[in-house]
Amino acid sequence: MLPDGVQELALRMAREAGELLAERFGQPAAGVGTKSSSIDMVSDADRDAEQLLRRLLASHRPDDAVLGEEGGAAAGSTELRWVVDPLDGTTNYLHGYPMWGVSVAVEDEGGTALGVVHDPCRGETFAAERGRGATLNEEPIRVSAATDPAHALIATGFSYSPAARAVQARAVGRLLTAVQDIRRGGSAALDLAWVACGRLDGFYEVPLKPWDLTAGALLVREAGGVVSELPPVEHGGDSGVLAAGHGVHDRLRGMVSVSLSPAV
Repeated sequence: MLPDGVQELALRMAREAGELLAERFGQPAAGVGTKSSSIDMVSDADRDAEQLLRRLLASHRPDDAVLGEEGGAAAGSTELRWVVDPLDGTTNYLHGYPMWGVSVAVEDEGGTALGVVHDPCRGETFAAERGRGATLNEEPIRVSAATDPAHALIATGFSYSPAARAVQARAVGRLLTAVQDIRRGGSAALDLAWVACGRLDGFYEVPLKPWDLTAGALLVREAGGVVSELPPVEHGGDSGVLAAGHGVHDRLRGMVSVSLSPAV
């Protein structure tokens, strides 16, 4: 069981970072730069939102470890680690495209114990605590009951690496005739949250970082779904995930694995 106040703090962090970002959304961006490639963007909005999250943690849980997309890792002396993405969907945000959010997760010795994904544009807060189910704005949610991948709406995402994008593009072409349709939202955290509430029947993406998926993966599992690991598509690259309801997960995983294989 999590210490008292941790869930309330996670919700506060996600919502306050969301408020900061919403105030700036649609305004001229400041401090825009690149990270892993020329299309992997970061801005002052990302940095300031993460600083806000870290300030709240320093005030309320100063001894916990933190892993953040912009600020990296900070060690702690407790059993808890916070995994935060202050702005998941930066490219969307910078283009004024309303598909972005804040992701906050808490890990303990047993794995991911708490996950929150907040969508300021829609006023939606997804939350899950291990063993206690998942909610959207405090109402219980469940994954889709779909059983046939041919009638499934699937989401995916693309890497910032040109080599990985080439593999992903081929995979989409192979999958498109096997499922009902494919979406590319641009925020893995929200894609996973939408699987958890049944708006999407499945989601896959590789590679992903821990801050992209930790909170969202718990949402899916606590909403009755399955999340499995996908191997890297580049040598030395990060792995990814496939998330879906039990009715389509295994068949969809087989289709995705084949589609991502260079031998096909």
